[in-house]
Amino acid sequence: MTTLSPNTSLSANIFRTRSRIRLADRQRLFGHAALTLWLTGLSGAGKSTIAYALEDRLVHAGMSSTVLDGDNLRHGLNRDLGFSAVDRRENIRRMAEVARLMNEAGMIVVCACISPFRSDREMAREIIGEPYFAEIYVSTALNVCEARDCKGLYAKARAGQVAHFTGISAPYEPPSHPALALDAGSLRLEESVSSLFGLVLSCCGPASREEGAEHDYFI
Repeated sequence: MTTLSPNTSLSANIFRTRSRIRLADRQRLFGHAALTLWLTGLSGAGKSTIAYALEDRLVHAGMSSTVLDGDNLRHGLNRDLGFSAVDRRENIRRMAEVARLMNEAGMIVVCACISPFRSDREMAREIIGEPYFAEIYVSTALNVCEARDCKGLYAKARAGQVAHFTGISAPYEPPSHPALALDAGSLRLEESVSSLFGLVLSCCGPASREEGAEHDYFI
C-alpha cells in the first residue's frame, strides 16, 4: 500500500496559532504532568492488555489518561496503511503526533504499538519530545507470544498467509535503553501495571512544571 508524501509546498504559508492556556495551567488543573508511555514489543507480548489495565488504574487514581492502541488506530486514522517499512513508519508518525497533541492537552498517554524499528521509535521520541517520552519494552519472548497466538496471526504467518509479520517474516529491533522492561511472560499483569504506575508517579507526580520548563509549546 502506498503512503502519500506530506505536502510541504504550503509550509511557508501555514502558521501556528497559540492558545492563551499554557501547559502549566493544564497540569495544575489535572494535578499531574503530561507523559507518553510508548509500549513496544512483539505481537501478543501483552502491550494492549497492560496499556488498558494501566489506564484503568491511572483514571481511578484521578489522573487524566488514555490509550492509543496500534490495532485500533488501524481501524480509523491509519486504515489506509499497510505493513511495509514505509507504511509502518507513517503509522508511528501519526500515532506520535496524536500523542503529542494529547500531551499538550495535559494528558498521560499510553501507546501500545509493535513499532519494530528503533529509528521509527526515535522519530516518535523526537515528535513527542524527550521530556515527555518513556520507551517501555514489553519483552515477552517470541515462543511465548507464538504459543499464545490469541489472534491466530502467528499460525497464518508461519503458513505464509500474512506478509511482513514481525518476528516471523519481518525483524524486530528491541530497545537499547528502555525506561522500563517488562517480561509479560513471567510477570503477572498486576506486577507490570504496578511497575508502570510507579514510573508514572515518579515522572509526573503533582504538577510542578511551570512556565520555562523543558518545552517550547503552549496550548
